[in-house]
Amino acid sequence: MKSEELFFIGLLMIITIMTSLDLIADYREGTDAWHLLLEALLVLVSMGAIGFLVRAYWQRLKELELVKQQLSQTHESLSKSRELLDESREQLRVAGQEYQSVIQKQFDTWQLTPSEKEVAALLLKGLSFEEMATVRNTKEKTVRQQATSIYRKANVTGRHEFAAWFFEDFLQ
Repeated sequence: MKSEELFFIGLLMIITIMTSLDLIADYREGTDAWHLLLEALLVLVSMGAIGFLVRAYWQRLKELELVKQQLSQTHESLSKSRELLDESREQLRVAGQEYQSVIQKQFDTWQLTPSEKEVAALLLKGLSFEEMATVRNTKEKTVRQQATSIYRKANVTGRHEFAAWFFEDFLQ
């Protein structure tokens, strides 16, 4: 776009120069006044058009520079947002690891077996008994029995109370 605009400004300047030279030659030859007036008007209109195009060109350059600055600021803002998001993700990851450690300590306190710990973790993730059995390559009945043992050791009545036991502190 930039080169096209400059091309047409240059072309219009050449036409204006050639028309001006023709006007001077016609004046020296003593051409009729109406013809000279017409060519002079054409030169003035061409010069006005050149001025208009040059002004519009410079205005577009200023607007383009403003857009570049805005894009740069937006890019910087996005970079800062990404950094904050990355920091938040890292904090969540660390908090998740710490919470996982708390959960494992509680499992140890309840003296859950390794199998029961697996089932307890899957219960907290919200899997159904059927899904747990599939994941663990066991029968659904086995998973149900282990869940019952977990509830008894944790002194809760079911999966909802078991999950609530871990999340209760977050809700207060």
